[in-house]
Amino acid sequence: MMNDMSDTFLYTTPLDPRAQPLIDELIHEYDSRYGTYFNAEGAAAELNRYPPEAFAPPHGNFLLLIRDGETIGGGAFKHYDDRTAEFKRIWTRSDLRRQGLARKVLVELEAQAARQGYSRIYLTTGFRQPEAVGLYLNYGYTALFDTAADPEIYKSLPFEKDITHLTAPVFESEPRLKVAAANL
Repeated sequence: MMNDMSDTFLYTTPLDPRAQPLIDELIHEYDSRYGTYFNAEGAAAELNRYPPEAFAPPHGNFLLLIRDGETIGGGAFKHYDDRTAEFKRIWTRSDLRRQGLARKVLVELEAQAARQGYSRIYLTTGFRQPEAVGLYLNYGYTALFDTAADPEIYKSLPFEKDITHLTAPVFESEPRLKVAAANL
């Protein structure tokens, strides 16, 4: 049973000790699904591919979902290009899955990416993660691959989502000044 009242988001860094459960379980999950398929050193090497600074403002962020003092989910994003944030490490604790926590993390990450000036999300997931594929497809992400093909031919499955609707409208100050002056 989900207790929303005690679920809080914490923006922090991958070096925060509260992030360790997320990182440990991701390593276990990826190693159990892929072994050394992507990297001879396993998932730990993949997770350490990016320095913690990549997930720090102003270009990135690192989020934990905390319930009653325990880390139960999380995710991060980093700079992909001037308008695009790349989501990484979206995770929920294995014993709490199928409760909407990953969606909750996605919604918050999208909102934060928009607050930081991004208007598009890019992400990839592995071909042995059908739950993630389903989540992204059901939450408005566009698959950048043929979903009818065997996902293993792609290895990595890319998705994108336009989040322009989440960004604050930008008003040009010059036209607004002219309109205001015209009404005097």
